[in-house]
Amino acid sequence: MLKGFRDFILRGNVMDLAVAVIIGGAFTTIVKALTDDFINPLLGALVGKPKFDQSITLHGGEFLYGAFFTAVINFLLIAGVVYFFLVLPTQYLMKKFYPAAVEIPTTKTCPECKSDIPLAATRCKFCAQPVAA
Repeated sequence: MLKGFRDFILRGNVMDLAVAVIIGGAFTTIVKALTDDFINPLLGALVGKPKFDQSITLHGGEFLYGAFFTAVINFLLIAGVVYFFLVLPTQYLMKKFYPAAVEIPTTKTCPECKSDIPLAATRCKFCAQPVAA
């Protein structure tokens, strides 16, 4: 039982996932600092509200729309970094090292009616003309 657990933990994808979660947590802190210390003050200067920690109180409930706005900015920044620095380079490398396989045709064109018919066909299923194999 312990051997199976050891093999599971030491499998490459489990270790990669653990590293990704740890790095993701650290990266989230950096993005939050960038948003709180740079982007929000910049947007505040543009729209006239220097702080986004604003809230509205309605019937005793407090709606923290500023915190939500900050969370949306954080999400968009993280999504942008993941896409532009992880997804696009990975797609480029996959295309470079594993080019698309050449598709083998499964149909041919009937010389009479120009319809697509199976390669093994000896007669067109649309116009009933004989077709060379």
